[in-house]
Amino acid sequence: MLFSALSCTGEFDKYNQEYIGGPENFNADFTQIVNPLKLMQRNQQSSTNWIYQLQTNLNADMYSGLFSTATPYNGGRNNTTYFIMDGWNERIMMTQLEDVFDKSKTINNVIKENYPGINFKASLAVARILKVISASKVSDAHGPIIYSKFETPNPSTGITDFDSQQEAYNNFIADLTSAISDLQQTPGVEDKAVITKSDLIYGGNLANWAKLANSLKLRFAMRMSYADPAKSRLYAEQALASPAGFIDDNSANALINYGGASPLSDIIYSWGDCKIGAPLMAFMNGFNDPRRSAYAKPATDPSVAGQYIGIRQGVDMGGSKDRYGDFSQPIAASANGDYFSNSNGKNKVFTAAEIWFLKAEAAIRGYAGAGDAGTNYNKGIEMSFAEWGKSASYATYVADAVSKEAPYIDPKNASNSILAGNPMLSTITIKWNEGDSFERKLERIMTQKWIAIYPDGSEAWAEQRRTGYPVIFKNVLNDSQGTISTDAMIRRVPIPTKYRNNTLNYAQALQYLGGPDTGGTKLWWDKK
Repeated sequence: MLFSALSCTGEFDKYNQEYIGGPENFNADFTQIVNPLKLMQRNQQSSTNWIYQLQTNLNADMYSGLFSTATPYNGGRNNTTYFIMDGWNERIMMTQLEDVFDKSKTINNVIKENYPGINFKASLAVARILKVISASKVSDAHGPIIYSKFETPNPSTGITDFDSQQEAYNNFIADLTSAISDLQQTPGVEDKAVITKSDLIYGGNLANWAKLANSLKLRFAMRMSYADPAKSRLYAEQALASPAGFIDDNSANALINYGGASPLSDIIYSWGDCKIGAPLMAFMNGFNDPRRSAYAKPATDPSVAGQYIGIRQGVDMGGSKDRYGDFSQPIAASANGDYFSNSNGKNKVFTAAEIWFLKAEAAIRGYAGAGDAGTNYNKGIEMSFAEWGKSASYATYVADAVSKEAPYIDPKNASNSILAGNPMLSTITIKWNEGDSFERKLERIMTQKWIAIYPDGSEAWAEQRRTGYPVIFKNVLNDSQGTISTDAMIRRVPIPTKYRNNTLNYAQALQYLGGPDTGGTKLWWDKK
């Protein structure tokens, strides 16, 4: 069974030899806790290029509208055209279970067997936060998820049960709340040593970990806004009132250093498999957004040379990369370094801009403690501009009440173009207008949030599905054989065949899903 991979003595000893260096080092410097805790951070998004490509880039990244591809995989029929590639998508859950959760299980076993009586409360709180981050991305792709029952197979059946997405989200909130409490206590000497040696994000700063947990709590509370409005309000107001605070300044941004190349470096620059998304460039071109030069390179294709132009999702690639291969490449040139660097890449987990947009949405929903919506909205843009080194242009940008998304012109195939007046082009402007309707305010908040979240395709796709904003371009090609609506767009990724087996309660997952296990079935929180 997958979940017992490290439970037997032989495998446990093998793990120790591989990551610790031999029995003589077993207890000396807590390496047997430190190393798996580091791996739990680095494995949130695999640093291995092809694994990351299957884990995230060829699903959530593409569906979010932030990215696209010029590569006609599988003869042009693949995830991007809604022909679901089962073998690709198994990496979504595999990374969570094998590369994150198994490491957490190892930490628990090590502490139990080798450090009886020693309190590692803060270290375990960090591990819980990392499990929540990993699991939430999987749940936002599939829906039902292996989470609370991971280490405890059902005693009556011997197989591992799923959590429904509703159960999972409530468990995420509970685990984050307990982590916040544990991180606000003074750690023991041993616990502090583990945190200091293992922390790839904050260098041992527990207050910032508590801020991250509380920021995630607000993220998940808002995700529940349509599915469970009462709990959304309850959890959001708890987070807004928490003394832990939020990641509300870029100095506390949660960025995981890969310790080498970003996996996207090869995918984009060596393989040419990832391009910037057409909707993202259409918004940024129309808004004359100064962050554009930090997000993409100008195209080199002679038909659009010098322009910032993405590729529309789900179009005919013409059988090779040649048709769109020289359209704009994604970059991520932040003020804090290149996230896609081939030597010092970073995984963006949570940054300050997001918290201000979350607070702006909470404010228009009337949640206590959220503050003023317009102030929060502008602050979100300000934090994003600072993140990308564009602060000098902030005041001009937020005062623009006229600019709108630009039409998309495909010089290779005019039928793919999105011209003025097309309902797939948003009419939202930038400047905050307190007199607007709730929906207009929500669209403005979510459009700017989506731009600011870049390059986090998983979060961008989740929020676009939850709210319907921003308006993004629909597929031209739909190879789903009727399981996914072109108008509604893909709502989730089916659970791969690998996890429809006799070690997992797939029948239960299907029951929780409440519909066929296809890309057209909505998730629990997708209720708008």
